[in-house]
Amino acid sequence: MNEQKTIAFFPEGAFGPALNSVGIAQACTEMGHRCVFLTDPGFAGVFSDYGFEERTVRLSEEMPPEEMAKYWSNFIDGHIPNFNLTPYQQIDNYVKECWEAIVDTAKWAEKDLPSVLSDLNPDLICIDNVVLFPAAKQFGVPWIRIISCSENEIEDPMIPPHLSGCGENDLECFEAYRNHFNEVVKPVHEDFNNFLKTCGEEPYSIGQFFETSPYMNLLLYPEPLQYKRKYPLNPEKFQFLEGCVRSDEHYEVPEFKQNNDAPLIYLSFGSLGSGDTDLLKRMIGVLGGLDYRVLVNIGDYGDAYDSIPDNVHIASWYPQPSVIEQCDAVIHHGGNNSFTECLYFGKPALIMPYVWDGHDNSTRAQETGHGLKMHRANWTEEQFAGAIHTLLNDKDMQAKLEATSAHMKRANGRQKAAQIIDQLLRTN
Repeated sequence: MNEQKTIAFFPEGAFGPALNSVGIAQACTEMGHRCVFLTDPGFAGVFSDYGFEERTVRLSEEMPPEEMAKYWSNFIDGHIPNFNLTPYQQIDNYVKECWEAIVDTAKWAEKDLPSVLSDLNPDLICIDNVVLFPAAKQFGVPWIRIISCSENEIEDPMIPPHLSGCGENDLECFEAYRNHFNEVVKPVHEDFNNFLKTCGEEPYSIGQFFETSPYMNLLLYPEPLQYKRKYPLNPEKFQFLEGCVRSDEHYEVPEFKQNNDAPLIYLSFGSLGSGDTDLLKRMIGVLGGLDYRVLVNIGDYGDAYDSIPDNVHIASWYPQPSVIEQCDAVIHHGGNNSFTECLYFGKPALIMPYVWDGHDNSTRAQETGHGLKMHRANWTEEQFAGAIHTLLNDKDMQAKLEATSAHMKRANGRQKAAQIIDQLLRTN
């Protein structure tokens, strides 16, 4: 047993990065280290439910607890009309406003973070976010950047821009997206650079809101889906975890009144995407007429559902890794947790993205033969049903998924991350 060290995990206040950090922290705890999560008050309780200590860092102005807990879901719900737009079109609305909100979180964090870190006195800090928190960089201990979203968050001229959803070789799409993004986000970026100056940090180049860590950067993307870069990443500073699936409670699949021996489908648009209840009810209506069993994540919107088909089960939350492991196919939005968990368990997925890394992940899954991509709303019942049928019967896709799953399980991303962190702790 090594000497116990204190590791501060500071993931973004969303379930994707948060739960990936939980997976890494679980492995670090098994090695004897103390893992403490820094969290926005509105996200408090998520990490303590997994047995970890929490310290709160305000990422927004103070508000009633119930309002704070709903901050990001309300933000997402306000953008539902923009979800049908292309990634390029979303730059002018969702993407711009999201970066404005993200920059605000960095400003607010600087009020609490120095004192929280001083009190905790961690030996190492792990940050899974898309924006720099100067206090974490300046604290004086090694810090690791975790990239739990698409690999292209670390840019390269020969791979699609982050959030663009461009195909691997569509260079015209690359240029158009980058140019429009930089034009629209420029005022937000200038505001961020002014904030960095007040913190004694050098300004970033246009479009950049974070930097790579000089110590180590951990990417979750598995090798079979990695992009071919013009400038390969130095393995001394960049390591691919090949996914990082947390340990969660076992899920017992319920009995269904109909189709009880049929293939099992899991439908989830994540904790934030569940706000589009009209779309989910439309999907439930179609799935209710097909020969499947279906589990549907409806988030905190249970009051919107009054009539559920006999072959459908709804819940506000599922222990997703346990559910996906038992399913035959998954329908999801392309978030990093759902994306990597489907690959890890070798499950075919119909990815219907609406924002952020879902665009990149859905394109990458389809172009590498690991799943299908479909517009989230512009489909017919025949197209929707046909895509699910393809997922369940495509032998080539299943063979590729089985190979990728075996590769990811051999890599054991949680343990690999913990070993890298432990090594960094012992050498610094």
